[in-house]
Amino acid sequence: MTVHPATRNLDGIEVPAAGLWRIDPGHAEVSFVGRHFMLTKIRGRFVDVDAAVRISERAAESTIEATIGMASVSSGDDARDDHLRSADFFDVARFPTALFRSTSIEWSGRTGVVTGDLTIKDVTRPIALDVEYLGTVHDPWDNDRAVFAAEGRLDRRDWGLTWNVMLDSGGVLVSHEIALELHVELIRAE
Repeated sequence: MTVHPATRNLDGIEVPAAGLWRIDPGHAEVSFVGRHFMLTKIRGRFVDVDAAVRISERAAESTIEATIGMASVSSGDDARDDHLRSADFFDVARFPTALFRSTSIEWSGRTGVVTGDLTIKDVTRPIALDVEYLGTVHDPWDNDRAVFAAEGRLDRRDWGLTWNVMLDSGGVLVSHEIALELHVELIRAE
């Protein structure tokens, strides 16, 4: 059996080896943060996430494709989660998944910017994520894992997520700007 190293050296930095890597959904945090009453941070996450990352010898030729099951949204409040699943927000009955496909990757050392098309409710818009490679480990079950973190921001109205309530104070109930936070482990598939 041929053993392939899980990492390689690129410009003096250890990075994951070229090949196909798949997300481990049990060790993935795909979350968002918005504000309620323009003050309180409300966090939510999606637990149904599938992604394939094809890492190329040249980082710019790498690709990422991810699918998110929108019904899996979890914010710690059942009534809020039901509202997020409704036609006011994600409309999961008509649009059960969101899709992200990378369009460009700029990489330097252990950090980079991944730009891609995010489709929610059949609306596709570009989004950029600041990504950091945290390291690679070999787990006790004989898997190679590469760990990444990413952050980005979006205006939810750009995807048709416009439901809101105006407040007497002049603000809105739910912030337009949403912060995205991702922490994922990828398992080497080939």
